[in-house]
Amino acid sequence: MINDIILKGNAYHTMDDRQREIGKGYIVNLGELQGFNAEFSIFKKGNAYYIYDEKFKEITKGFEVNLGTFRNTAGKTINFEKGNAIYTYDIKFKEVSKRFK
Repeated sequence: MINDIILKGNAYHTMDDRQREIGKGYIVNLGELQGFNAEFSIFKKGNAYYIYDEKFKEITKGFEVNLGTFRNTAGKTINFEKGNAIYTYDIKFKEVSKRFK
């Protein structure tokens, strides 16, 4: 379970609730951290978003042109803004819902 993600030098480290390291991934491979919750983290590298587990194993990948701009993660879902709508996706980037602004 991810309690925190910290950046040390050129690597991100996932930490558990006792602040012990449970995973390590390098910026060059992961990209820029967008957000995280207890189960996964989301990074942006180039024009794609990647979801990783606590050990930085890739779960899925989706392109910005299809998803939009990252807003936040809440529970087991991720919200993106595209055009005049907010889209909610699951961990595999399957659309769960859509609402207009």
